Amino acid sequence: MGEHALPGTPPVPLTLRKSAQARRISLRISQLDGRVTLTYPHGVPESEALNFARTKEEWIRQHLQGQPDLAEVQLGQIIPIEGVERRIVAASGRRVLLQSDAIAVPTGSETRRLARFLKELARDRLTEACDDYAAILGRPYSSLTLRDTRSRWGSCSSHGGLMFSWRLILAPPEVLHYVAAHEVAHLAEMNHSPAFWAQVERIFGPYEKPRRWLRDNGAELHRYRFDASPS
Repeated sequence: MGEHALPGTPPVPLTLRKSAQARRISLRISQLDGRVTLTYPHGVPESEALNFARTKEEWIRQHLQGQPDLAEVQLGQIIPIEGVERRIVAASGRRVLLQSDAIAVPTGSETRRLARFLKELARDRLTEACDDYAAILGRPYSSLTLRDTRSRWGSCSSHGGLMFSWRLILAPPEVLHYVAAHEVAHLAEMNHSPAFWAQVERIFGPYEKPRRWLRDNGAELHRYRFDASPS
């Protein structure tokens, strides 16, 4: 992949991707973080792909206007943790402390320390939820991993491996629990049939409210930038 930008105010970063599967030049704007990806086939010059992007500049900028503003995570910034708005403040000690309206982070590599804390908290909450739902379902899962996924909040493999976006820890607890139940239900039904949704409701309960919250507000969880965070 290559990094370029459309000139203007502000410049629009472009990620160029050459693909053997591509049959034509295409543009994609991520609904999660506004990343603009320009894909083009082998045999097409990079300059031709960039010219195509320039002809679509007005369309690109119109779509980006509807994207949430990105927020760099740093001291003083307010971020949601388990659905509660908390200000990032400097800690007096060496530990990250979650408070009712703030999160205290030791100074020096604040972003990295905070990201690590949030991932550990997400793992604790998701493991507990998945253990409970798997017990109700009567189907064990084989593993649980966390990633910073952009295209999905969770997944379940055919071997029973569960994967979740650690950013779910920013959402209200019932949303995190809904996603956990959703993926655990796939241990019984690897589809989205009525039988699958019946399993979700059996182990979780009514799910429309958290499902709607995630559809309406999920993109906001990706506006917080943890660029210095470990993967």
